[in-house]
Amino acid sequence: MSQEKVERYKKDKANRKATMKKEKAKSTITRIAGTIVCVALIGWIGYSGYMKWESSRPAVSTEINTDAITNYISDLSADAE
Repeated sequence: MSQEKVERYKKDKANRKATMKKEKAKSTITRIAGTIVCVALIGWIGYSGYMKWESSRPAVSTEINTDAITNYISDLSADAE
């Protein structure tokens, strides 16, 4: 039994760098994925809140009277003829 433990320890020690590298890469990928999910969630919540806020506001409309411009253009075309 003791010999099995020694052999397992040697095997683990020989592969320690590769194992650590894999664990570090997995941890990094998990953090990046978690960050992307959090940013997407926060963006979605912000966009939804903004759209709800915008829809609750009254629409702003502006009326423009273009009679003066129309009369001016009519006068110019009448003078040109």
